Amino acid sequence: MYTMGIYLSTPKTDKFSEDGENERVRYGLSSMQGWRSTMEDAHAALPDLDATTSFFGVYDGHGGKVVAKFCAKYLHSQVLKSEASCTGDLATSVQKAFLRMDEMMRGQRGWRELAVLGDKINKFTGMIEGLIWSPRGGDSNDHEDNWPFEEGPHSDFSGPTSGSTACVAIMRNNQLIVANAGDSRCVISRKGQAYNLSRDHKPELEIERERILKAGGFIHAGRVNGSLNLARAIGDMEFKQNKFLPPEKQIVTAYPDINVVELCDDDEFIVLACDGIWDCLTSQQLVDFVQEHINTESSLSAVCEKVFDRCLAPSTAGGEGCDNMTMILVQFKKPIHSNATNTEQSSQPAREIEKNSNV
Repeated sequence: MYTMGIYLSTPKTDKFSEDGENERVRYGLSSMQGWRSTMEDAHAALPDLDATTSFFGVYDGHGGKVVAKFCAKYLHSQVLKSEASCTGDLATSVQKAFLRMDEMMRGQRGWRELAVLGDKINKFTGMIEGLIWSPRGGDSNDHEDNWPFEEGPHSDFSGPTSGSTACVAIMRNNQLIVANAGDSRCVISRKGQAYNLSRDHKPELEIERERILKAGGFIHAGRVNGSLNLARAIGDMEFKQNKFLPPEKQIVTAYPDINVVELCDDDEFIVLACDGIWDCLTSQQLVDFVQEHINTESSLSAVCEKVFDRCLAPSTAGGEGCDNMTMILVQFKKPIHSNATNTEQSSQPAREIEKNSNV
């Protein structure tokens, strides 16, 4: 059932972990390769993206690691760049930043950036081409987004065939904005109850299926055109070739769902994690597990590590618990002051929050 070669004979259980905090949040994160022969997850944690904004993101690559690494390197900075042109509309600027990733990965500059993030041979070629083809200070004439066009042997590169999910959470003041494309997930714990702040974009979802078919694609065995088990992703350019359709209407789109939540005093923490975790635990099970360990572990990253140990499969026979694992746990520091914190509002789940039903 599983191709030999995608799994190791024993799992790689070294964990990369990190903790940090500021006056608004405390966070811990961890990532682990597990049974997979390569590590294709990436993440970004910037509690101080700017003076009032915190940014956290998980990126689960498929077909290679480069798109996930590209997103981890660039997506958060594009949010601020496009926000400048969106007059403070953070939700719109996040949406634009997701689509911008696909644009930035095209052409000579895109090829070179991906090459440098990729394997050793490409990395070397990318660096050499960077020396030869990158525009010199004078002629880059600082485009609005500082991503100048480059001439070179890969000027017509249409972008990577590999791809990545992206699930990001941005906190500013009392507002939490979650943007998602793919099947990584963000969950909030409100008084111990799990609420999904994102929706897994599987091809069989009605809204996804409709777009896929309209754009000329098909679904076979739960996969887009028989190959990709996601309906939205960054990268995967082979599914975005219809010249007559805008990016959000392509067979596969990077266009994210956006969820805006006003935080209240009942909100304890959020978890961002790739499907390596959600394949093993429901949203509520994970929230319960975190609640159980958050006060006894020495750090938040140690709680993430414990989750991995709980999820890691004893063998590759079943498939579940064999994926790369990445998790970010963000705890809100109390009190969250709201201009209009009425008890009625805080005792009810926010309207946008989708209550976890698969407990």
